[in-house]
Amino acid sequence: MVYKVFFSPTGGTKRCLDIIAGDAEEIDISRKHFSAHYSFSPDDVLYIALPSFGGRCPQEAIKRLRFFSGNGAKAVLVAVYGNRAYEDTLIELYDNAKESGFKVMAAVSAVAEHSMFRDIAAGRPDSKDRSVLTAFRAKIMEKLKSNDGITYIPGNRPYKEIGKFLIPEAGKECIRCAKCYNACPVDAIDEMRPNLTDENRCIACARCIAICPMGIRGYGREALDSVRKRISQMAGERKEAELFV
Repeated sequence: MVYKVFFSPTGGTKRCLDIIAGDAEEIDISRKHFSAHYSFSPDDVLYIALPSFGGRCPQEAIKRLRFFSGNGAKAVLVAVYGNRAYEDTLIELYDNAKESGFKVMAAVSAVAEHSMFRDIAAGRPDSKDRSVLTAFRAKIMEKLKSNDGITYIPGNRPYKEIGKFLIPEAGKECIRCAKCYNACPVDAIDEMRPNLTDENRCIACARCIAICPMGIRGYGREALDSVRKRISQMAGERKEAELFV
C-alpha cells in the first residue's frame, strides 16, 4: 500500500504532497484528537509531509508520528516551508522516521504560501512548482524500486532551538461560531470562549486564522510587524524545491 501522511493545518503542505505522491491512502495527523496507532509492513510506502515551523518540525506532529510502527516500510519525507528556510526540519523528521522503523528512501523540500503572512510565497505551489515536483515524483518512483536508502539529508544536529510562538486570538467581534474550536488540532481553544487561546497548548499552526469566517482571528499587530520584518528579509528571493535521494 501507498500512504500519504500529512500534518497540514492550513492546506499548503498537503497541496505539495498531493503533487509529489499522487493518489494514495490518506492519513491526516493534523486532525483534532488524532491518536490512532498504525503498523506497516516492508511492502508499504509512506510519503510523510510536515510544515517547517521556524526551521523545525511541529513537535505535536512528531508526537503523533510516534503512533506509527514502520517495520521496515519505505518512507519519502517532505518538508514544506514558506519561502524563508526549512533548516533542520528534514533531518529531524528523518531521525524520527528511522526511530519509528522506517527506511527513508528520499526527501523533498517544497515551498507553499506562508501560513502567517499569506502574501509571502502567495499562490505557491504554482505552475513552476508543480512542474518541478512532478519531475521529482518520477525520480522518487525510480528510487523506490531499489533497496538503497537516502545518501544525504540536510540539516544539523543538535537541531536549532525552538523559538517562541505568536499566539492568535480574536477580539470582541468574535461571533463564537466555534469553527476554530472544532478544527484546532491541540484543543487550544475553549468551546465556550473561542475568542481566547490557551497559550500553553497552542502551536501557532494558524488553522484557526485560516478558517475564521469573520476573518478576525489573528496576532497582535506590534508583534506581528516585528516578525514580518525578520521573515521578509529572508523570504524576498524565490526559493525552489529540492530533492535528496
